[in-house]
Amino acid sequence: MTTRLSDVAARAGVSVKTVSNVINDYPHITSQTRAKVEAAIAALDYRPNVSARSLRKGRSDFIALAIPEMASPYFAELGAAISRAAKKRGITVLIDQTEGESAAEKLVLDGMRGQLIDGIIFSPITTAPTKIDSAGTAKPLLLLGERPAAGTFDHVAVDSVKASFDATTHLISIGRRRIAAIGVGGGAGTGAVRRKGYRKALKAAGLPHDPALELAGTGYHRPDGAASMRELLALPEPPDAVFCFNDLLALGALRTLADAGLSVPDDVAVVGFDDIEDGRFHSPSLTTISPDKEWLAENAVDLLLERISGNAEAARRDLSVPYTLEIRESTAG
Repeated sequence: MTTRLSDVAARAGVSVKTVSNVINDYPHITSQTRAKVEAAIAALDYRPNVSARSLRKGRSDFIALAIPEMASPYFAELGAAISRAAKKRGITVLIDQTEGESAAEKLVLDGMRGQLIDGIIFSPITTAPTKIDSAGTAKPLLLLGERPAAGTFDHVAVDSVKASFDATTHLISIGRRRIAAIGVGGGAGTGAVRRKGYRKALKAAGLPHDPALELAGTGYHRPDGAASMRELLALPEPPDAVFCFNDLLALGALRTLADAGLSVPDDVAVVGFDDIEDGRFHSPSLTTISPDKEWLAENAVDLLLERISGNAEAARRDLSVPYTLEIRESTAG
């Protein structure tokens, strides 16, 4: 039999209104009364009706986080940071994995789980910026990553052009001259944006741009980085440094270099992007661009909650996430 609010009130010896006030964390409840109500809730295993509460409040206190893949260490760490930030604000995060599929991303833009969630934090991969800009989602939407729309939705991301410029400039500063890039791509995605920063750094240093040193690969995982590194080592003149556009690519490249009997960084220096935990504990530890994930999470959640609370007409905001270049053994020895 379902436990009702009145059952909790009877057991605690208080009014139904008092039980409701405790559940909704209203102020001005004495600690003694709160303790009695919480004890009754625990004893009766009472569970509030989320749908009814949502109707009364006009919101559910649930937000969605739509990311390409949960198995990715970067998105796992980011998801955990966003969940922590939301929890501090009394919000629950529901995570949806799109796998970068167009249909799944379209579902997000159409207002996924409309009755259950108040807003969406979305990291798109395949959807073009023009389609994002024209989306008619009824829920507040905040974008992460390299695909900001032209002017419709708030956007929080690292300045990947500048960060990639800094990563490549670091390799140049330690005397490297044949610097390869793994993870390049076309369009407006991560590969294209980070390649722009890489090329700017080469140009600023007066180094030639060699198309043979730019590899796209088929993905952004360890095997892709390993395969690209093998291809680079097979060149008549292999690189003396590699900038990988994420840490998983870099870890794959490091494995290939170890298998080939090459020393890192003496023979080939390696830089990644994302600062995932695996890179910090790899041997050699990985030099990488480290976005402030906690800052990103706190600001993304706050910005979305502002929209949910009624600030829907304010101008679109574009926040740049702070980052650092973490110099470790893969370039410093």
